[in-house]
Amino acid sequence: MSTAVDDTPQQSRRKAPLSDRARSERNLGWLLSGPAFLVMLAVTLFPILYALWNSLFQFRLTDPEGRRFVGLQNYATALGDELWWKATGVTAVITLITVVVELVLGFLIALLMHRVVLPRKTLRTIVLIPYSIVTVVSAYAWLYAFRVDTGFVNYWMNTLTFGAFGEGFNWFGSFWPAVFVISLSEIWKTTPFMSLLLLAGLAQIDGAMEEAAAVDGAGFWQRLWKVVIPNMKAAVMVALLFRTLDAFRIFDNPFIMTGGANETSTLSMVVYRQTIERMDIGLGSALSVLLFAYVVLIALVFVKGFKVDLTEGK
Repeated sequence: MSTAVDDTPQQSRRKAPLSDRARSERNLGWLLSGPAFLVMLAVTLFPILYALWNSLFQFRLTDPEGRRFVGLQNYATALGDELWWKATGVTAVITLITVVVELVLGFLIALLMHRVVLPRKTLRTIVLIPYSIVTVVSAYAWLYAFRVDTGFVNYWMNTLTFGAFGEGFNWFGSFWPAVFVISLSEIWKTTPFMSLLLLAGLAQIDGAMEEAAAVDGAGFWQRLWKVVIPNMKAAVMVALLFRTLDAFRIFDNPFIMTGGANETSTLSMVVYRQTIERMDIGLGSALSVLLFAYVVLIALVFVKGFKVDLTEGK
């Protein structure tokens, strides 16, 4: 009796063998997506391998004849530099702030777009406007809005506080105010992207499940936590993964707004300065590989942490 009881869970966890139809559909999927997958693999794999190869050399464009093999010395130099770890901390702070706020706001906007019936297309078009603006353009707009000499934010803050705020406050003169403006600009621009991904998850939820929960007496918050969110776990994971990876590679906003002043340099800015401005291809390639390793690690943490089978959509 005990043996039968112990074996039942193991048998239930075993996956059923694929049918002939499922096997043929899977093979057809690989056949159709295979060429595109190979092209994408070649396009992305070559730069990665080339950067990895260059990272093993001391190589400056200003001294092409001085190229020599140094092994892992560039990685030791990068990891031993305090600037790299400061940039890692700044990037992590901005990523955490923006992704968390965007998740909350994006979910609220997605709920609104999902519930509204009449002006649904108009509402979705309006929501997408910030995301359609080029990042450089939006970054300059936020820069001019918060600058002491050209901005209107200080004027309105001073007006609303009856002169207590002061019009001479320099938002980019210290670390946390600058991070606040950078994060705010990121949230304004990319929250629509988050909301669209979450809206796709909401659209996959069977309305009958919510109706059944309402009939059983569940309130709005109970239906939200017990029915809606658990059934859109895959959409939440994809939204968080995409936005976290994108936010961790942030470059435009801090580069335009602060230029890295007051210790606001991000990882992408460090890589840019080393590779483009100093033309140090060897060390710059090592920094690029380390940034790529960060991105891969983040992706693995999300996929393993959420434990979502995207092939089954749950």
